[in-house]
Amino acid sequence: MTTALLRTLFSYFFLLVMLRLMGKRELGKLSVFDVVISIMLAEMAVLAIEEIDKPAILFYIPMLLIGVLEIIMAYISLKSKKVRDIVDGSADVIIENGEIREAALQRNRLNMDDLLVHLRQKNVKNIADVEFALLEPTGQMSVFLKERKEPVKREDIGLTERAQSQPVSYKGLPIPLILDGRIRTEALHKIGQNELWLKREIRKYGIRDIREVSFCSIDERGVMYLDKKDKPPLQ
Repeated sequence: MTTALLRTLFSYFFLLVMLRLMGKRELGKLSVFDVVISIMLAEMAVLAIEEIDKPAILFYIPMLLIGVLEIIMAYISLKSKKVRDIVDGSADVIIENGEIREAALQRNRLNMDDLLVHLRQKNVKNIADVEFALLEPTGQMSVFLKERKEPVKREDIGLTERAQSQPVSYKGLPIPLILDGRIRTEALHKIGQNELWLKREIRKYGIRDIREVSFCSIDERGVMYLDKKDKPPLQ
């Protein structure tokens, strides 16, 4: 029991010194690499406390080595952006010039619902208001809204945004009508419309097949946002 208590105290102060030497970040700003290092150190500290029949040095030397490697990698990352991108990762553009990048969503294993959750966490209730959205290496999303005072040309940003001639009959957040080329029938019922109305509306934008649409939503003002799927690159 005494050995376990002494190892617990030593592990506590040992980890405290190690983490201070490695530098500290906010929990939400930890990269995947930082999380892995933290888990490894925590696991070795637990083993040092539990495995009292083994010499403590077998656990503390690897912990010290990990700490030294982390400090060295942090220094190299400061000097080299290439190394920094490999170790910490780089931001990925999810929405660019108001257009959703489906390839970036797939690359980061995100779906449209995940994207909407990230935007709501940034107090953005309408995706049509977003100019740029970047997924940071920490997993958080940075969102930049459009400049309301400057007119935005549809041909420049590749999206369609306009007010419907008939206001929709509901109050609340914007409702996704099409997700990944599939119509959300329950959403149409909520705004008092049907599939025929939706198909007629998207034809106004030169789209005849629902499967060409990546995302389509409408808000309580009747403003519709429509984003086409990215064309596959030529082989």
